Amino acid sequence: MAEPLPFALSAYRAVTAAFGPVLAPRMLRRRLAAGKETPGRIAERRGEPGAARPEGPLVWVHGASVGEFVAALPLVERLCGDGLAVLMTTGTVTSARLAAARLPQGALHQFVPLDMPAFVTRFLDHWRPDLALFVESELWPNTVLTAAARRVPLVLVNGRMSARSFSRWRRLPRTIAGVLSRFDLCLVRSRDDAERFAALGAPHVRVTGNLKFDVPALPVDPDGLAALLGATAGRTVVAAASTHPGEEHAVVSAHCRIRTSHPDVLTIIAPRHPQRGREVADVAVAAGLRPALRSAGGLPDDCDVYVFDTLGELGLVYRIAPMVFMGGSLVPHGGQNPIEAIKFGAAILHGPHVGNFADTYADLGRDGGAVAVAGADALAAHIAAFLGDGARRDAVAEQGRRYVESLSGALERTLAALETWVAPLRRGSGGGTAAARATSDHA
Repeated sequence: MAEPLPFALSAYRAVTAAFGPVLAPRMLRRRLAAGKETPGRIAERRGEPGAARPEGPLVWVHGASVGEFVAALPLVERLCGDGLAVLMTTGTVTSARLAAARLPQGALHQFVPLDMPAFVTRFLDHWRPDLALFVESELWPNTVLTAAARRVPLVLVNGRMSARSFSRWRRLPRTIAGVLSRFDLCLVRSRDDAERFAALGAPHVRVTGNLKFDVPALPVDPDGLAALLGATAGRTVVAAASTHPGEEHAVVSAHCRIRTSHPDVLTIIAPRHPQRGREVADVAVAAGLRPALRSAGGLPDDCDVYVFDTLGELGLVYRIAPMVFMGGSLVPHGGQNPIEAIKFGAAILHGPHVGNFADTYADLGRDGGAVAVAGADALAAHIAAFLGDGARRDAVAEQGRRYVESLSGALERTLAALETWVAPLRRGSGGGTAAARATSDHA
């Protein structure tokens, strides 16, 4: 028998069961109007399947958005290479588009159901997973508890727990312990993550490293690259990637200061959310600059600021820019992952707000593999310094590359830890039997 749930979890399950079916339609309509849902796939958010379940064993891999999807993709590829069917779920429009382009043969994508008992039950009734892998920090209570009640093995992979999240969860120790105790194993990125998960009630924790260090370099379209290289030939290129509202003003301000000494400078801005392209272009116009939108089909032949408001083309940005400012870090968002840019040889600049990747940025900064800037003025000054001293810029890029290379291997360690559950599925023992078991241990 499962241990009784703490009051907060019991109350959450009761409230979402009673009011979820009433509130969900309104919530989904608002999200659809805001462009946060995909028309035609809303039913998936209610747990209704958009595809048939494959025959045989099925591994369910869930990640919140693009970052988690990218981190899990090599793992998904290896599982599919072993002949297993994989269901990948995410919760955002951008991650769904990326899944359509990059999932390997043998893998399906669905939107994860909203965390309401009826929707989660409907989802599990159809898919009947034999193993569930949750990526990083996706701990929706109804989803976890319902899967555990069906005796689906649950493993957290690439687990992370920031100091801020840890502090919040410590105020609800029984609640988080009630969720984490359902996991058969938590595979986490660092010793700090391991200590935090264990302190919050995870019974089995193992450090396997960060899967993002093993993610292959982003794909680059050769024709697109050739066109961009031709259009930017002879120009000084600076890039800002995964920017958030408020940061584009700082980047544009830096451009205006830099062009006094480098009149040929081209600034590329790739907003975290591509739909903000026009908004970013307006920031450039307000500063008296000429922008161009990638989504409009043009090249940066005659512009000051080139807005990469497309999906799945960051590899092109990193390929042509020798230095990259990583967004989400001048505003209190928590920073964005620098590893992909480093793999293309870019020297990294970032702001002070990098809590989501605190260990990575701390190590990079200590070893000289990235440079922290405090604000718009410091950003402009460091970009100018890199432009004036190519050897220093190259040294930062090389140190970043060495750091990333030294921490590879998380994928193999993760696969080794999963072998206990994957080996029987590889032999054909599965086909939804784990999830189909009826149990009286109601979570």
